[in-house]
Amino acid sequence: MFKLEEATIEIIQKAFADGSLSSFELTAMYMQRIADIDKSGPCLNSVLEINPDALDMAEALDRERAIKGVRSPMHGIPVMLKDNISTADRMHTSAGSLALADNFMKHDAPLVTRLRETGAVILGKLNLTEFANYMSDHMKSGYSSRGGQVLCPYNKEKDPSGSSSGSGVAVAANLCTVAVGTETNGSILSPAKNNGVVGIKPTKGLVSRTGVIPISPAQDSAGPMARTVTDAAILLNTLVGPDDGDPATWFTEPYIEDYTKYLDKDGLRGLREALQGEDINMIKSRKEELQQKFYAVSEKMYQAQGGAEGGFPGAEGFDGGSEAYGPGDEDIPQA
Repeated sequence: MFKLEEATIEIIQKAFADGSLSSFELTAMYMQRIADIDKSGPCLNSVLEINPDALDMAEALDRERAIKGVRSPMHGIPVMLKDNISTADRMHTSAGSLALADNFMKHDAPLVTRLRETGAVILGKLNLTEFANYMSDHMKSGYSSRGGQVLCPYNKEKDPSGSSSGSGVAVAANLCTVAVGTETNGSILSPAKNNGVVGIKPTKGLVSRTGVIPISPAQDSAGPMARTVTDAAILLNTLVGPDDGDPATWFTEPYIEDYTKYLDKDGLRGLREALQGEDINMIKSRKEELQQKFYAVSEKMYQAQGGAEGGFPGAEGFDGGSEAYGPGDEDIPQA
């Protein structure tokens, strides 16, 4: 049976190609997982609603694959959208607010049109900090009046961050292959960090803002959230493009290209890692233990990008010596 957890776009497409998996089956697996851990069990509460047409879309794309071939790397891939992104279908677009709980849009956001054109399955809409955290200056991250509180899949007591809380949690919990979030100031990057996934905020104008409930025309942008850098780059390729209705996109076409060509499995070579927010005395007392944990995580990241087992560059810096921090412990910042 296909292993859903941590499946990447590349792994899924290989399974599609060899006939061991269909988009219909994959979509149904995600729906079952949503039922098991988002709506029951730990009740992560990241998904606002499932697209009632998702299975039909997936089945149609399977048939198209068999007859005409593959549209793009996104063909048959289930994607979920933050609920401030417009879809012209049987799903609501509410920004998580009860005030818009019965709101249906007449037009897809252009980024949604691009997803449909590349063969993605729009699986559903995701919870968020209501109105993308534009309700107050002390809004709780991941809470909306329509959807309730989103929970971090790794620790229910941990802040899932926002405002793309549902997007970060759904990706981390393997409730979809990839998701789309939006950001004005940290709303993709922060939940990506807190939930252990990859988030990219594109430069303004690369992705159309039309059909996305706005906050700031100077800063708003939708962007990909994924479990790997490769998947994020593939989704970014799909989202970018000009839009006659968004002047910010009119001058960015020279910068639209295949971003996967910049992927580099040796991109972590020379990387140095740092702790944030830890007490300096605790760091010193647990130095060797923490170094080994950092090495284990770094090695896993290195292998995920195609590196050989045991080959994480700079491993010699994790031998318990002071060089892991730099010239000496006295160089560790004290604040």
